[in-house]
Amino acid sequence: MWIDLSQPFSEDMPHPASMPSPEFSPVRDVDDDGINVQKYQLITHVGTHVDAPYHFIPDGKKIDEISLEKMNGQAIVIDIPKRSPEEITVDDVKSKDAEIRENDIVILNTGWHSKYGDEDYEPHPWLNTEVAEWFVEKKINMLCMDVLTPDLPWSLREEGWNEFPVHQTLLENEVLIAENLGNLDEVGDERIELFGSPIEIQGGDGSPARFVARRG
Repeated sequence: MWIDLSQPFSEDMPHPASMPSPEFSPVRDVDDDGINVQKYQLITHVGTHVDAPYHFIPDGKKIDEISLEKMNGQAIVIDIPKRSPEEITVDDVKSKDAEIRENDIVILNTGWHSKYGDEDYEPHPWLNTEVAEWFVEKKINMLCMDVLTPDLPWSLREEGWNEFPVHQTLLENEVLIAENLGNLDEVGDERIELFGSPIEIQGGDGSPARFVARRG
C-alpha cells in the first residue's frame, strides 16, 4: 500500500512569516499559445521539503551532495499527539518505546498535519534541544515532522531571539530535516519504508520534496 505523505503545493502554503509568500503565475496559456506553462516563485523552505546541512552550516553539504540513502529507506513512525503548541521532550519520545535503529529515518507525528492550511497551524509543537542530541546519539539519517520547524515557532519567540538549536544540532551532524509532512495518521505508529525525492538543486540549502510511504 502506497501513502503520499506530502502536503498540497500551492500559493497559500504555510510559510515562515519572515519569508516571502509563494507566487504562481502563468507564462503561456493553452488557448492563446497552444501550451500551458507556469512560473513558480518560492523559497526553498516552504511546503513539504528537506533541509540540507548547508541551510545552517557554512561548509555543510548542499542538497545535491546528499546521498539518496539519507532520504530513502526504513523509517519508524512515533506518535506524539499534541493538542496545543508545547515542547516535546526526550521523555515524550522515549515513553513510546520505539525501536530506533542506526540509519533509521524518524517520523514524529504530532497530529498537527491536520491543521495544515489553517490559521492555527502556527504556532505548533517543537522539540527540546535534548531530543535532537538524543537523535544524533542514535545515528539516525533524517528527522521528519508535520510542522513548520522542529525549533521554537516564530510567534512564540521573544523579540530579538533568532536561534535554531535543534536545526544546528541535527544539521551539523548531517542528520537531515524534513518539514510539513502530511497524512501521517494513514501510516500508523509503526515501521514503514519511506521514499523521499527532493529536487537536485545545485548548491541548494534545501528543496521541496515528495514523500511516499509503503506499508506491507
